[in-house]
Amino acid sequence: MGFFGRLSIAIEPMLCGLVFGVITFGVFVAPRLSPQWINPDIVIIAPVFGLGVLGSALWALCVMFAPARALAHTLRPIYVVDGYIRYRSRDAGSTEGCNGYVAVLTDDRSVACEWPTLGEIELPNATRPALCEFSEYGGVHSIDGRSTGVLPSRMPALGVGMHGRKEEIV
Repeated sequence: MGFFGRLSIAIEPMLCGLVFGVITFGVFVAPRLSPQWINPDIVIIAPVFGLGVLGSALWALCVMFAPARALAHTLRPIYVVDGYIRYRSRDAGSTEGCNGYVAVLTDDRSVACEWPTLGEIELPNATRPALCEFSEYGGVHSIDGRSTGVLPSRMPALGVGMHGRKEEIV
């Protein structure tokens, strides 16, 4: 799970790309090192292994794109607003599975940020005063000092061991 979990999965395409790269390099160098043993026409197959290098690099990038983007979003600021929390039902532009929206409003009731919510029960139209902690990417972290469950109550070093604590999170 997370960035380091995906990085450990991306090791496979990186190693495959390394092997294909060594083979491609070897196909070009081998005829020069041992001309009596290796036919110089072997360089014809080098593009096949070169495509393997490119394919493996693309594979590794695709595996790492989403977690790298999520990791970059964690560097964004966390905001604390003493204002309002607003819940509203879905509208005509809502996607399938969306049951409404939650928004953090500033003290003058302008929208600081709004997120769609998922579920089957329609959210009520309600606004109440609240001290909210949120991030644009992660949503509302806490309302009046009480965690919303977006972030775990305690985070182990490097996130290792998160998966086994599912019963505490849900």
